[in-house]
Amino acid sequence: MRWQVFLGGILVMAAVGPGHAQLAAPRGEVVFPDKARVSVEIAATPDARQRGLMYRTSLGQDEGMLFVFDEPDTHAFWMKNTLIPLDLVWLDAARRIVHVAHSVPPCKSDPCPSFTPAGNSALYVLEVASGVARRHALEVGDVLEFRGIRAPAALKPR
Repeated sequence: MRWQVFLGGILVMAAVGPGHAQLAAPRGEVVFPDKARVSVEIAATPDARQRGLMYRTSLGQDEGMLFVFDEPDTHAFWMKNTLIPLDLVWLDAARRIVHVAHSVPPCKSDPCPSFTPAGNSALYVLEVASGVARRHALEVGDVLEFRGIRAPAALKPR
Protein backbone atom coordinates (compact mmCIF):
# COMPACT_ATOMS: atom_id res chain seq x y z
CA MET A 1 0.00 0.00 0.00
CA ARG A 2 2.79 2.41 0.91
CA TRP A 3 4.48 1.99 -2.51
CA GLN A 4 1.15 2.74 -4.26
CA VAL A 5 0.85 6.07 -2.42
CA PHE A 6 4.48 6.86 -3.24
CA LEU A 7 4.01 5.95 -6.91
CA GLY A 8 0.79 7.99 -7.06
CA GLY A 9 2.62 11.03 -5.67
CA ILE A 10 5.37 10.69 -8.27
CA LEU A 11 2.81 10.42 -11.07
CA VAL A 12 1.00 13.55 -9.89
CA MET A 13 4.27 15.51 -9.67
CA ALA A 14 5.30 14.34 -13.15
CA ALA A 15 1.93 15.31 -14.63
CA VAL A 16 2.01 18.76 -13.07
CA GLY A 17 5.63 19.59 -13.99
CA PRO A 18 7.48 22.87 -13.30
CA GLY A 19 5.37 25.01 -15.64
CA HIS A 20 2.17 24.30 -13.74
CA ALA A 21 3.40 24.76 -10.20
CA GLN A 22 1.23 27.81 -9.62
CA LEU A 23 -2.16 26.57 -10.80
CA ALA A 24 -3.46 26.94 -7.25
CA ALA A 25 -2.05 30.47 -6.85
CA PRO A 26 -4.46 33.15 -5.62
CA ARG A 27 -5.97 35.16 -8.46
CA GLY A 28 -7.27 38.65 -8.97
CA GLU A 29 -7.90 41.15 -11.72
CA VAL A 30 -6.11 44.32 -12.79
CA VAL A 31 -8.05 46.89 -14.80
CA PHE A 32 -6.16 49.32 -17.05
CA PRO A 33 -7.24 52.93 -17.67
CA ASP A 34 -8.73 51.86 -21.05
CA LYS A 35 -10.93 49.38 -19.08
CA ALA A 36 -9.07 46.30 -20.40
CA ARG A 37 -8.85 43.56 -17.78
CA VAL A 38 -5.99 41.24 -16.99
CA SER A 39 -6.49 38.11 -14.91
CA VAL A 40 -3.46 37.84 -12.63
CA GLU A 41 -1.88 35.24 -10.42
CA ILE A 42 -0.85 36.87 -7.17
CA ALA A 43 2.70 36.31 -5.97
CA ALA A 44 2.62 37.55 -2.38
CA THR A 45 4.98 35.14 -0.64
CA PRO A 46 8.79 35.05 -0.94
CA ASP A 47 8.66 31.65 -2.69
CA ALA A 48 5.98 32.73 -5.16
CA ARG A 49 7.83 35.98 -5.91
CA GLN A 50 11.10 34.13 -6.46
CA ARG A 51 9.47 31.61 -8.84
CA GLY A 52 7.40 34.20 -10.69
CA LEU A 53 6.75 33.23 -14.30
CA MET A 54 9.80 30.99 -14.61
CA TYR A 55 9.51 28.12 -17.08
CA ARG A 56 6.27 29.38 -18.62
CA THR A 57 6.21 28.91 -22.38
CA SER A 58 3.33 31.29 -23.03
CA LEU A 59 1.23 34.01 -21.44
CA GLY A 60 -2.05 35.26 -22.87
CA GLN A 61 -2.62 38.93 -23.68
CA ASP A 62 -5.18 39.08 -20.86
CA GLU A 63 -3.06 37.21 -18.29
CA GLY A 64 -0.28 38.21 -15.94
CA MET A 65 1.27 37.99 -12.52
CA LEU A 66 1.06 40.62 -9.80
CA PHE A 67 3.92 40.65 -7.31
CA VAL A 68 2.78 42.05 -3.96
CA PHE A 69 5.56 43.11 -1.60
CA ASP A 70 5.43 43.77 2.15
CA GLU A 71 7.12 47.17 1.88
CA PRO A 72 7.72 49.75 -0.86
CA ASP A 73 11.23 49.58 -2.33
CA THR A 74 13.08 49.63 -5.66
CA HIS A 75 12.33 45.96 -6.25
CA ALA A 76 14.76 44.62 -8.87
CA PHE A 77 13.62 41.94 -11.32
CA TRP A 78 15.56 39.60 -13.54
CA MET A 79 14.53 37.11 -16.19
CA LYS A 80 16.46 34.02 -15.09
CA ASN A 81 14.67 30.86 -16.28
CA THR A 82 11.94 33.00 -17.84
CA LEU A 83 11.27 31.73 -21.35
CA ILE A 84 9.10 34.52 -22.74
CA PRO A 85 9.59 38.30 -23.08
CA LEU A 86 7.54 40.37 -20.65
CA ASP A 87 6.48 43.94 -19.90
CA LEU A 88 7.18 44.88 -16.26
CA VAL A 89 5.09 47.59 -14.61
CA TRP A 90 6.05 48.94 -11.16
CA LEU A 91 3.27 50.52 -9.07
CA ASP A 92 3.28 52.45 -5.80
CA ALA A 93 0.93 51.89 -2.85
CA ALA A 94 -1.78 53.97 -4.59
CA ARG A 95 -1.52 51.61 -7.63
CA ARG A 96 0.03 54.46 -9.65
CA ILE A 97 2.54 53.40 -12.29
CA VAL A 98 6.05 54.59 -11.37
CA HIS A 99 8.01 52.78 -14.10
CA VAL A 100 7.49 50.54 -17.14
CA ALA A 101 10.07 48.24 -18.75
CA HIS A 102 8.87 47.21 -22.20
CA SER A 103 9.60 43.87 -23.87
CA VAL A 104 12.18 42.63 -21.38
CA PRO A 105 13.82 39.61 -23.05
CA PRO A 106 14.44 36.24 -21.41
CA CYS A 107 17.90 35.78 -19.93
CA LYS A 108 19.84 33.35 -22.09
CA SER A 109 23.06 33.18 -20.03
CA ASP A 110 24.45 34.20 -16.66
CA PRO A 111 24.83 36.75 -15.33
CA CYS A 112 21.30 37.96 -15.96
CA PRO A 113 20.74 41.72 -15.89
CA SER A 114 18.41 43.25 -13.29
CA PHE A 115 15.66 45.71 -14.07
CA THR A 116 14.66 48.36 -11.52
CA PRO A 117 12.14 51.22 -11.42
CA ALA A 118 14.65 54.04 -12.02
CA GLY A 119 14.96 54.99 -8.35
CA ASN A 120 11.22 55.03 -7.71
CA SER A 121 9.79 53.05 -4.85
CA ALA A 122 7.14 50.44 -5.69
CA LEU A 123 4.90 48.12 -3.72
CA TYR A 124 3.62 46.07 -6.66
CA VAL A 125 5.08 44.80 -9.92
CA LEU A 126 2.82 43.61 -12.72
CA GLU A 127 4.22 41.24 -15.34
CA VAL A 128 2.28 40.90 -18.59
CA ALA A 129 3.06 39.57 -22.05
CA SER A 130 5.45 41.64 -24.12
CA GLY A 131 3.60 44.44 -25.94
CA VAL A 132 0.61 44.62 -23.58
CA ALA A 133 1.79 47.85 -21.89
CA ARG A 134 2.16 49.64 -25.25
CA ARG A 135 -1.07 48.18 -26.65
CA HIS A 136 -2.97 49.64 -23.70
CA ALA A 137 -0.89 52.87 -23.58
CA LEU A 138 0.22 52.35 -19.98
CA GLU A 139 2.30 55.32 -18.81
CA VAL A 140 3.95 56.56 -15.65
CA GLY A 141 1.28 58.27 -13.55
CA ASP A 142 -1.61 56.04 -14.70
CA VAL A 143 -3.58 54.42 -11.87
CA LEU A 144 -4.62 50.78 -12.21
CA GLU A 145 -7.63 49.26 -10.48
CA PHE A 146 -7.26 46.04 -8.50
CA ARG A 147 -10.14 43.61 -8.02
CA GLY A 148 -9.94 40.72 -5.58
CA ILE A 149 -6.43 41.71 -4.48
CA ARG A 150 -5.68 42.45 -0.83
CA ALA A 151 -3.31 45.19 0.23
CA PRO A 152 -0.14 44.07 2.01
CA ALA A 153 -0.35 43.84 5.81
CA ALA A 154 1.95 46.88 6.15
CA LEU A 155 -0.74 49.07 4.56
CA LYS A 156 -3.68 47.85 6.61
CA PRO A 157 -4.86 50.00 9.54
CA ARG A 158 -3.69 48.73 12.91
